[in-house]
Amino acid sequence: MGKLYRNIHQDIIDRCKKKEEKAQFQLYKLYYKAMYNTCFRIVQDTAEAEDIMQEAFLSAFSKIKFYKGKVSFGAWLKKIVVNKAIDAVRKKKEFFEQIDDSCSVIEDDNYNIEIDELNKEKVKKIQRAVNQLSAGYRVVLSLFLFEGYNHEEISKILNISNSTSRSQYARAKAKLKEILAKNNF
Repeated sequence: MGKLYRNIHQDIIDRCKKKEEKAQFQLYKLYYKAMYNTCFRIVQDTAEAEDIMQEAFLSAFSKIKFYKGKVSFGAWLKKIVVNKAIDAVRKKKEFFEQIDDSCSVIEDDNYNIEIDELNKEKVKKIQRAVNQLSAGYRVVLSLFLFEGYNHEEISKILNISNSTSRSQYARAKAKLKEILAKNNF
């Protein structure tokens, strides 16, 4: 059996398991900003991201008794948020683009953006460019680059094949480069 993860906020989590509203509010305050940002990167709408985040917290509080400490609480909560956000995108009927199996997949698992190294204007341009991507591209790119999921995890979350995740990511990256080039980035 794997080692359990002792969360630094375990006392608050334990109180949430006892349905203490004050503890739930404390936990919400600790995680809401990060979870909102995660949600917004997927749905690209502030009001919708807020609604989904609230729904995700309610779901997390109702399921908190199932949190066993095998991963950090933040990772457990993020998975709930990501799934809720993806469900919302799917409900809008923004479907993933079909892949062409003859398309070659670009491997780039080491790609990482260090935002601290970029100035704020460049970050804003990149954010605007990401927002122009189709929902399918944007979701896979966000999950891989910003949320740190690998393609195997993305394929399970989105119920797509590993090769589809890789292909969507490669195409999203190419489209993002194209958008940035058009805007003289």
